[in-house]
Amino acid sequence: MLTDIAISQSAPIRHIKEIAASIGISNNDLEYYGKFKAKLPLKLIDEERIGQHHLVLVTAITPTPAGEGKTTISVGLADGLNKIGKKAMAVLREPSLGPVFGLKGGATGGGYSQIIPMEDINLHFTGDFAAIEKANNLLAALIDHNLQNKKRSLQIDPRTIVWKRVMDMNDRALRHIVIGLGGTANGITREDGFNITPASEIMAILCMSTGMEDLKKRLGNIYIGSTFSGEPVFARDLNAVGAMAILLKDAIKPNLVQTLEGNPALLHGGPFASIAQGTNSILATRMGLSISDYVVTEAGFAADLGAEKFFDIKCVSAGLRPKAVVLVASIRALRHHGGAKKDELAIPSVQKVEKGLANLGKHLENMKLFGMKAVVAINLFPGDTEEEIASVKKYCNRYEVEAISCTGFTDGGNGMTELAHAVAELIKRDESDFRPLYERELSIEEKIHRIATKVYGADAVEYSVKARNQLKHIKELGFEQMPVCMAKTPKSLSDDERKTGRPENFIVTVREFEFAAGAGFVIPILGDMMRMPGLPVVPAAEGIDIDADGKITGLS
Repeated sequence: MLTDIAISQSAPIRHIKEIAASIGISNNDLEYYGKFKAKLPLKLIDEERIGQHHLVLVTAITPTPAGEGKTTISVGLADGLNKIGKKAMAVLREPSLGPVFGLKGGATGGGYSQIIPMEDINLHFTGDFAAIEKANNLLAALIDHNLQNKKRSLQIDPRTIVWKRVMDMNDRALRHIVIGLGGTANGITREDGFNITPASEIMAILCMSTGMEDLKKRLGNIYIGSTFSGEPVFARDLNAVGAMAILLKDAIKPNLVQTLEGNPALLHGGPFASIAQGTNSILATRMGLSISDYVVTEAGFAADLGAEKFFDIKCVSAGLRPKAVVLVASIRALRHHGGAKKDELAIPSVQKVEKGLANLGKHLENMKLFGMKAVVAINLFPGDTEEEIASVKKYCNRYEVEAISCTGFTDGGNGMTELAHAVAELIKRDESDFRPLYERELSIEEKIHRIATKVYGADAVEYSVKARNQLKHIKELGFEQMPVCMAKTPKSLSDDERKTGRPENFIVTVREFEFAAGAGFVIPILGDMMRMPGLPVVPAAEGIDIDADGKITGLS
């Protein structure tokens, strides 16, 4: 089979004005980024139509390091829904250059279920990540300028500054640095560091905003640190909001592209799900629901991270009511949860699959916690056996959930029509009754306890001394009514990545807290979470090239 990039390069691609016309968008509303990409104005969001249309979430079981193909299933499902006569659109996140040049590769789907132009989207796209990076680093520069500016100093205590610089690349050497070396002309010497751009609070803010005024309010609410007298300092105190908003004036607009089969897709924002909310922007989702009858979106990593945050943070904040859930599972991931080693994931084993099904079962139970009806999408890979597939379908029958074999990777929309029919039927029956897991009025500890015990399956929650002290500070700042955005490993339902399957009899530990006051959530950190990834032994970047004619190879 051809590589992903070869498939995308060989596919016919329509001018973006044709894609826009197919969904009733005028040429006058397009801001062109070449022939195949365009930004859309926020005026296309129609509040009356949003509630009349159907939002479908694609999530997954606990993944292997390579992922379970949520984007491939999402794109394939959108194409499949269009194949069966529905007006559907995929609304997804934008890729980060870190994974593109690191281990996981791009985020435009795979095989014959892709978003195109694949090279553009996986690289600089329309510059949204660059704009977020610049807005973030402008605030960082203003902070350090204020430290040195004695005439207009806010008296910020450098030891309390939590704001870091960002760049969209995996670079472990920048995690912990010292800045301001070389004398007073070069600034105040202090410890600092870089996060990767998707981990920036600016990214989270962009994806939580409902418009420019809301964006500016949230930017102003960014917490920087404290003065020497203990008073909190926010971005608004540095008069940073206007300039930051200007840098984001185009990034706030969703991006229109297309699938390999010429169906519309919106891509906007890209926060990671292990440390942020892990979903595309509220604006893009609402715009998609204004335009299409069915919107297929996804949440990062497994349902314990992405889906929980999608429901408890995004849906509650935006007033969204999803109608159905697609839970993606692969046979190789079930083998993994059944005890298969890395070099055994491609070896058929009904016994290992059946043992690994407990992980799938827990995620199905979690969907019921939110009042959601689900269908399981088995993302098929070469070497999956009929016996293994049958064992998954039989297991799902116990939960009264349909499991469907999906071949979108090899067959595009044609390999997804059975899933499309099942999703449409699920929505037609109108049996989902979405409800969040917790009320905002609960204490931070109660919210964390509910997620840890009900979603993860933990027995209890423990807090480090540092976390307890930070919790007091959160309450003093008046942030207790915010939702919680859990930061933990995506490799396990627990906070220990070695515990595969369905862990039992474990306690999760909150090591420390961060809070994103602008985005509007508190971040309990379970274990050692990394906001600046490193490159693997063999980075994907080593296999990527471009020839004299501009043809790119090696992207995946």
